[in-house]
Amino acid sequence: MSSELPDTAVPLGISDPVEKARAELKAALAAIEHKANLPKRAVIATDRASREARAYAQRNPAGAAAAAVGVAVAVGAVVWGIARLIAR
Repeated sequence: MSSELPDTAVPLGISDPVEKARAELKAALAAIEHKANLPKRAVIATDRASREARAYAQRNPAGAAAAAVGVAVAVGAVVWGIARLIAR
């Protein structure tokens, strides 16, 4: 398998049916693992969001501060609402 191909791709030009079946099975298992590995996908998504947030903060510090305040207010409102529901 070429290093340029992703793990979930089957290389072209395999003439042996056994080798082709093995390559297809390997690609299918890699695709299933990629789709089912939720912790790894969460880490990747968190890293991507973190990079994007840092880039946004570099471009627009005032907007980033306003967004942080907005998120804090939203989280506070949710916690307050849950506490109020529990207290009833």
